[in-house]
Amino acid sequence: MGIKIIFSSILVFCATLCLSPSTAEPVEDKQALLDFVADINLSRKLNWNETSSVCNNWTGITCDRDNSRVVAIRLPGVGLKGVLPSNILTRLSALQILSLRSNALTGPFPSDLVKLENLTGLYLQHNRFQGPLPLDFPVWRNLTVLDLSSNGFNGSIPSSISNLTRLTILNLANNSLSGDIPDIDIPSLRFLDLSNNRLTGNVPRSLRRFPRSSFSGNDISTEDSSPPPAATPVKRRSKFSESAILGIVIGSSVVAFVSIALLLIVTNRKNEDDDVSTNVEKKEKFTKKMVSDHMEGKNTKLAFFEGQECNLAFDLEDLLRASAEVLGKGTFGTTYKAALEDATIVAVKRLKEVVVGRKEFEQQMELAGNIRHENVAPLRAYYYSKDEKLMVYDYYNQGSVSTLLHAKRGEKRVPLDWETRLRIAIGAARGIEHIHSQTGGKLVHGNIKASNIFLNSQHYGCISDLGLTTLVSPRAPPAKPTAGYRAPEVADPTKRTAPPSQASDVYSFGVVLLELLSGKSPVKVPGGGSEEAAVHLVRWVTYVVREEWTGEVFDVELLR
Repeated sequence: MGIKIIFSSILVFCATLCLSPSTAEPVEDKQALLDFVADINLSRKLNWNETSSVCNNWTGITCDRDNSRVVAIRLPGVGLKGVLPSNILTRLSALQILSLRSNALTGPFPSDLVKLENLTGLYLQHNRFQGPLPLDFPVWRNLTVLDLSSNGFNGSIPSSISNLTRLTILNLANNSLSGDIPDIDIPSLRFLDLSNNRLTGNVPRSLRRFPRSSFSGNDISTEDSSPPPAATPVKRRSKFSESAILGIVIGSSVVAFVSIALLLIVTNRKNEDDDVSTNVEKKEKFTKKMVSDHMEGKNTKLAFFEGQECNLAFDLEDLLRASAEVLGKGTFGTTYKAALEDATIVAVKRLKEVVVGRKEFEQQMELAGNIRHENVAPLRAYYYSKDEKLMVYDYYNQGSVSTLLHAKRGEKRVPLDWETRLRIAIGAARGIEHIHSQTGGKLVHGNIKASNIFLNSQHYGCISDLGLTTLVSPRAPPAKPTAGYRAPEVADPTKRTAPPSQASDVYSFGVVLLELLSGKSPVKVPGGGSEEAAVHLVRWVTYVVREEWTGEVFDVELLR
C-alpha cells in the first residue's frame, strides 16, 4: 500500500510538468569577450565560442540574474601572457569582479580599467606587471578588494587610495614600491599587506591597528615619532563613582571568564562527536588543524574538472584561508559554506569514513564530476590525501529542501507555496532521470533525501551528493533521518540488505514527494521517546489514507 501511495504521488507531480523559461544572452558583452580572447596570448584554450551560451557554458564568466550583462570574469592560472589588449574589457560596463591572477601578464598597469566604475573586486596578483600605480583610484567608488601583490610595480603608493571608502582588503605586498606610506584612513579596511617593498619613513597613525607583519621587509619604523600629548594634572577624586568602578571590575571579570571559556571550547572542539544537524550557524576556517596537517607531501592541489578551473578563482591555499560556515553534518561528513577572499562562495564537503584507495576514489569523482545537467549539482573539484578528502560544489543560496521545509515554523516564516514545491519535484525528477541514464542506464545515486536537494535560481530542485555511497565504510551507520528515506529492501536490519538500486532511488524520491505534500519529516521521534515510538512518514500516510482521512496528509501551510 505504501508503494502505491508513493507512485500515486509521483504521478500527481509528473502530470503538471512544465518547461523552464529560456534566458536572454548579452550579445555585446559576448562579442567583447570574443575580441579579448582573440587578441590575448593564451597558452591554454578556453571553451569560448560564438555558438555556446556565454552565461551558462563559458568558463570563468558570471552573468547577472536575468543574463543580460556579464558581471564577473575569473581566469586564474589559465596561461594569459603578454600585455592586456586595451579598450576591450572596458566595454563590459557592468563588470564587478575581475580576477586575472596567477598568469604571466606584463606591461604597465592597464590604465583603461579605470573606466570600469562598477568594480568591487580587482585581482591582478602573481603576474609580471611593472611601472607605477595609477592615480585614478577614486573612480572605483564601490571597490572592496584590491590585490596587486607579487608583481613588479614601483614608485609611490598613491594617496588617492584613501578615497576608496568601501575598501576592506588592500594587498600590495611583494612589489618594488618606494617612498612614504600615505595616510590611508579607511575605517572599513580589515586587511592590509604592504610587506616586502622599498617603503621608508613611519607607519601613519591610521594604519597602526594592523600587525607589524603588514609592513615587514621595508625600511620603515612602526614607532610613534609624534610628540606625546601634554600631561594633564592628576585629580584627587575620580570622575567615576564607587558603584561605576565596581561595575567595570565585574564586567571585566565576566569578559575575561567568557573569553577563557570560548578558548577552551575552541581547543576542545576537535574531540566532539559529529551529530546530524542542519543549518548550524557556526563560522570557522579550513585551518591547518583541519586539513593541511593531513596533506601528503607535494599533493596540495585541488583536482578541477576539465573547463572548471577557469571558472573558479581559487586554489587549495585559498580554500584553507576561507571563512567557513557549517551547513550540515551527516553520515558522509560535514558540509561547509566557504567564502573566499575574492567573494567566490562554494560548498565544500569534508568526507569521513572513506575506505577506498586513491584510484577508486578518483574514478568515482571523475564519474560524478563529468555529469552535467541543470538539475544535478555540479561537482567542481576534489582533493584526496590519505587522511583528507574534500569535494567542492556550487553553493546554492536558496538552501536545501530539508531546511526550507523543516526550519522553525512561526509567524515570520515564509512558507513554501505549491508552485515552489512543484518546481522542486520537477527539477529533482529530471535530475534523477538524468543520473539513471548515465553509464548505460546503470548509475545509482543511493542517497536521495531532502537535504541533498537544493534550489537553483529558478527554484527548481537540483540533486547533490552523487556517488558517495560506494566510497563510505559500510560500518558507518545511517543517520535517523536518512533511514526514513531508504527502501525496505535496503533498510531492513533483520535481513541481509540489498545495495542501493535505481528502484530504491525512486522509493526515496517518493518519500521526498510525501515530504513536500505533508511538510513532515520522514522519521520523527517524539521528544524523550524511544526509536520504537518513531513515526515513519510512509506508514503514517498509509494509515491516514486507509482510514480515509486523506485531507490530513497535506501540509497546513498549503491550506491557508
